[in-house]
Amino acid sequence: MATTQAHDLMANAIRFLAVDAVEKAKSGHPGLPMGMADVATVLFRDVLKFDAADPHWPDRDRFVLSAGHGSMMLYALIYLTGIGGDKGLKIDDLEAFRQVGSKTPGHPEYGHTVGVETTTGPLGQGIATAVGMAIAERMMAAQFTTNIVDHRTYVLASDGDLMEGVSQEAIGIAGRLRLSKLIVFYDDNGISIDGHTSLSDAVDQVTRFRSAGWNSSHIDGHDVEAIRKAIQVAQASDRPTMIACKTTIGFGSPHRQGTQKAHSDAFGADEVAATRANLNWPYPPFEIPDDILSAWRDAGGRSASDREAWLRRLAELDPARRNEFERRISGKLPTDLDSVIEAYKKQLAEQAPEAATRKAGEAALNVIAPAVPELVTGSADLTPSNNTKVAATKEITPEDFSGRYIHWGIREHGMAAACNGMAVHGGLIPSGASFLAFTDYARPALRIAALMKIRVVHVFTHDSIGLGEDGPTHQPVEQIASLRAMPNMYLWRPADSVETVECWQAALHHEHSPSILALSRQSLPALRKTHVAENLSARGGYEIAPAEGTADVSIFASGSEVSLAVSAQQILKGQGIAARVVSIPCMDAFFDQPEDYRRSVIGSAKVKVGVEAAVRFGWDAIIGDGPFIGMTGFGESGPYKAVYQFFGITPEAVAKAAADRLGK
Repeated sequence: MATTQAHDLMANAIRFLAVDAVEKAKSGHPGLPMGMADVATVLFRDVLKFDAADPHWPDRDRFVLSAGHGSMMLYALIYLTGIGGDKGLKIDDLEAFRQVGSKTPGHPEYGHTVGVETTTGPLGQGIATAVGMAIAERMMAAQFTTNIVDHRTYVLASDGDLMEGVSQEAIGIAGRLRLSKLIVFYDDNGISIDGHTSLSDAVDQVTRFRSAGWNSSHIDGHDVEAIRKAIQVAQASDRPTMIACKTTIGFGSPHRQGTQKAHSDAFGADEVAATRANLNWPYPPFEIPDDILSAWRDAGGRSASDREAWLRRLAELDPARRNEFERRISGKLPTDLDSVIEAYKKQLAEQAPEAATRKAGEAALNVIAPAVPELVTGSADLTPSNNTKVAATKEITPEDFSGRYIHWGIREHGMAAACNGMAVHGGLIPSGASFLAFTDYARPALRIAALMKIRVVHVFTHDSIGLGEDGPTHQPVEQIASLRAMPNMYLWRPADSVETVECWQAALHHEHSPSILALSRQSLPALRKTHVAENLSARGGYEIAPAEGTADVSIFASGSEVSLAVSAQQILKGQGIAARVVSIPCMDAFFDQPEDYRRSVIGSAKVKVGVEAAVRFGWDAIIGDGPFIGMTGFGESGPYKAVYQFFGITPEAVAKAAADRLGK
């Protein structure tokens, strides 16, 4: 193990900030920071391109702590290097580790702590998100210039990250695209919570990565020169690289190192004292000597000249390209987008096309994609079904990243996580696609997007029993409700072509929330035949078909069932019952509206009926105890009209439920 006294002092600063924070909180994971401190020191001190004075510098290298349970390592590095200056972490913040309201929560959180590039903790999310960051770097470099975009993405992953299935999806994507600027350090310590990893795993990770098209190798994770050399080799590679770093978990702890007891337990006062003696660290808790802190702060400013040179190159860029780059990095949409969409809505009102909303989505993308050059679409091997590839979005390839369409393969989870990485990287608005039933495969990454408050717009088609012949395995009945239950996730279910483009527009304007467009397989009639400049769908709910006179019945529906509700309205009219129809394209957006607006839309009709080819959960907030025409179980195989008839989701059933409740 080759090392030096100066290096050891800097690495031990990381180790003991982690030990002391975990000990004070009586909670946390000291083992990883202690074991990987040597790798982290070499990376941050000698390699990583970043400027602590400008943590948001667009051309900085990204560092992702995929093993988010080792968060104190990252918090220690942020403090030691001075990332964020006055807005960065202080010793007081480290002392408040894992406490309510602190800047140092139990796992790194994006947007909460300066210097954290992405939220991690659920294992596998970090490495998969980093793949998206690396893709974004390549795409932005191709669309602008490597003079402006030229950085790497580094990841520290644990055995748990690599055991999670999403890691296989991620490394498959990265290997296929030959993301040579992606470098993963695997903390190969052989220990998980249950004990030695041999209890549950026998995978040769180096061979596994090689089989996916990566360079990979073994090194001693405590040998400074071996670490440095491995990074140099990785930087020169034409493929992504995984470096398996053999380390000792809880390095330096006399009685816990190399055991599962070092993983996620506070050491206790006696073991902390013994570890201090063993590593010759005589300083009190949370105290870093000035000379060691100064060395770390020098590392934090090491790339300041690189940032200044980059600013000069940016200033020399053609003004139009510079303005476009800065607009995209800022997250602002093109100024003419709304006018482009309004013109298209006028066209739709005149033409009144009958179309499945997945086809309406494709038509909308033909208008939106040229107007929003940062929009990136793709599909998890369902391009002909999702209809998310249009003329403006040619495919990216390992040789050419100038396109805007990604074939993700059958990897819904990896796709969603990589989309998160593209979003947090900046400069792109990513959009993945699959069937709505398969959101269950992608749910952890969807949840992380909602938690991070990032703009990702997924298109999930085949949104109900209306997909018909594929049957109950593919017919989502509970997914709509479950996704609506996810905080800060906006699920949009449009009823026709006008609502579809409005939902796309609203989703793009939700800069701090992810969205899902749930689109139909079956054709739907045009309902919005009169142009209205306002984006009515953005309100989440609005009256689409008013009653003649005072309404005794309000029918509320979303997506493909809105046209069914309009037909029921006509049946009730024939029975002398005045009914109105309210479209609810996005329940979450509707609940965001002021109370007076919500009350006006819900109205005061005697009977409120809900209609959706899904479970009732969530509708009571709108219809109260009114009747609901929908699903109570799983679907059925057959032509979609026959399936709707089989489950009694028909205009006649809606009208009868309303009339019965009225007592007529």
